[in-house]
Amino acid sequence: MKTIHKFRLAAGKEPTTLTLREGFRVVRCEYLMPQKAVFLWVQQPLNVSTPLVDRHFRVAMSGEPVPDSFEYLDTALDPFGPEAYHVFEVPEEEMHAAPEEYVEEGEKAPLERTGWRAAQYVF
Repeated sequence: MKTIHKFRLAAGKEPTTLTLREGFRVVRCEYLMPQKAVFLWVQQPLNVSTPLVDRHFRVAMSGEPVPDSFEYLDTALDPFGPEAYHVFEVPEEEMHAAPEEYVEEGEKAPLERTGWRAAQYVF
């Protein structure tokens, strides 16, 4: 047997860690207005002997850079606003990486070179 559970994902730079049954599958992602949060629906086995695994999920706004290793899962839209929330699964090895490891040597401020930083203050 299997079931579907709903999980709230925290907004921000820190990933949300969920303990799920091995063989789980993400089936839906949605922004719920009453809670003003992104939720993930996950199908997983009901068998209690199925091993548990920790998985990490990160919500990123449109235009926000994430490492290439993050796996895109789905997008949740705010039906009454311009926001779009993109959900990524974060690989285990990324959970232990220092933020500097995401940036190659000599690339300490790639967004500043593109003018993005200056543009963010205009709006």
